[in-house]
Amino acid sequence: MKYFFSFAGRFVPPYWSSIVLSFIFNILSAVFSVSSMALMIPILEIIFQQDTPVLDLEPWAMDMETVKHNFYYYITVFKSTYGPGSALLFAGAFMVAGTALKTGTAYLGAYTSISIRNNVVRDIRKQIFDKIVSLPIGFFSNERKGDIIQRATGDVAEVESSVMASIDMFLKNPMLIIVYLVSMVIMSPQLTLFALVMLPLAGVVIGRVGKSLKRRSLEGQNKMGQLLGILDETISGLRVVKAFNAEKVVCEHYASESNAYCRIAKRLARRRDLAHPLSELLGTIVVIIVVWFGGTLILSGTGSLSVAAFLAYLGVFYQIINPAKAFSTALYSIQKGMAAMERIDMILLADDKIFENPNGLEKKTLETGIEYRNVTFSYDGERNVLNDVSITIPKGKMVALVGQSGSGKSTFVDLLPRFWDISKGSILVDGTDVKQYRLHDLRALMGNVNQEAILFNDTIYNNIVFGVKGATAQDVERAARIANAHDFIMECPEGYQTMIGDRGSKLSGGQRQRISIARAVLKNPDILILDEATSALDTESERLVQDALEKLMANRTSLVVAHRLSTIRNADIICVFNEGRIVEQGTHEQLIAMGGYYKKLHDMQNF
Repeated sequence: MKYFFSFAGRFVPPYWSSIVLSFIFNILSAVFSVSSMALMIPILEIIFQQDTPVLDLEPWAMDMETVKHNFYYYITVFKSTYGPGSALLFAGAFMVAGTALKTGTAYLGAYTSISIRNNVVRDIRKQIFDKIVSLPIGFFSNERKGDIIQRATGDVAEVESSVMASIDMFLKNPMLIIVYLVSMVIMSPQLTLFALVMLPLAGVVIGRVGKSLKRRSLEGQNKMGQLLGILDETISGLRVVKAFNAEKVVCEHYASESNAYCRIAKRLARRRDLAHPLSELLGTIVVIIVVWFGGTLILSGTGSLSVAAFLAYLGVFYQIINPAKAFSTALYSIQKGMAAMERIDMILLADDKIFENPNGLEKKTLETGIEYRNVTFSYDGERNVLNDVSITIPKGKMVALVGQSGSGKSTFVDLLPRFWDISKGSILVDGTDVKQYRLHDLRALMGNVNQEAILFNDTIYNNIVFGVKGATAQDVERAARIANAHDFIMECPEGYQTMIGDRGSKLSGGQRQRISIARAVLKNPDILILDEATSALDTESERLVQDALEKLMANRTSLVVAHRLSTIRNADIICVFNEGRIVEQGTHEQLIAMGGYYKKLHDMQNF
């Protein structure tokens, strides 16, 4: 429970005003509930003809004896004037009023707790999303996308039910139990002491059933994350699944995991659903024992309660059973929800390894250039992907990176915007280490066009203006024209307002890439990073995209990862990577003359 209070303490405090209101309404509800039950006593006494006439009216005072005395006085008057039936109706009217006040305040308590519940869940969802966006890319290399989605959806829903249970448990049920117990002590201390011995024994039995709920729940939520991961991978790779006739394989794999989740869910549900019947049975046993003990006291003449008062006492005692059962059920929900809390915290408390200087320097433009100084980098801390790489990139120059796959080219460009932080050495922008700049300012200097165009299920217009504030329709059209995208956009059904589907699925590869280039043009960055932007295109699309890229790179500092050497012949500097090192650098002509790695690559592509 310590972890639960720690988790709740991070989200509940902003809503203390609602908590206080709910607390007050629940106390009033408990008081009015006891009052309405207490009014059963004169009703029963009238029915059983055990009521004693009260013939004098005492001065009103704020104590129970005076209120009780004068209430019985008015019942006596009504009974003597209008008969027992009217007196019964008179007492019943007060009971109805007490019940109305009880239910009204109970509703107000629930009304205020609803805002706490929904606001807390909203805050959790927002914090998860904000954290996901802020975490470094490396975090997602070790996590399944489906499991992350499960934590942000299913686990949050689990916490929602847990939060609601805890609100009832801590704001409503304890108040009801305390008020009922105080009333029972006032009515019969002897009988209440006996009841207090019986209730904890029932609570211990109920509590033992829920000990394994957290573990079972954690297993179920992890398994659901795996199911979502399989679903995501299958949808993303459906073309491959169908091409290899692997429908049966993936269906069997999903069915196997689904069956495993079903078995876990059934065990969890059976254990959870045991709470209500078990508490119902134990509650009934406790009530019977209390009735037996109280009835023995009355029959033997040793008790202080009348028959009517004893029946009213049983009514109050029975009222305490429901909040006590709800208390045990809430404990079940919290145990189940704590597993979801831990999974959520795996995201919320994840270490953001990209440290940002709180007093970081502002950076609006590139002044002189970029320098990689003895840069070494490893993803796992064991095998270096880059080894002691050094290069100076003057402002306005185009630097091309070539070499075999896995030689470190893409890693090299990913380090500049600090998608990852280097292990050794330093990366300097205008002579200052990139870690000294504000992360937002640093990345604002750069525009990216990747091998796979990253587009969103939105309009063409919104994809182009993504991340750019204050852009006009004229600015968007100009960017599209530079990217050779305007003509095909105007052929779309709704022009710039055409929806492009999931990841741009309604567009061809070349069209998606040109939209991505238009986005970079609109951003107008000082530094342009192109990561094999044309390698996946056909010849005609490549020509259009390459023309757009040349317009984009004009008078701009560019880092180009290239697979096809024909696209970077005019680069100011060509760096040849091999096993994480720059083994050659120079212009195209200089590298050909060297007769080394670059010439071998060139000859293979022109064979």
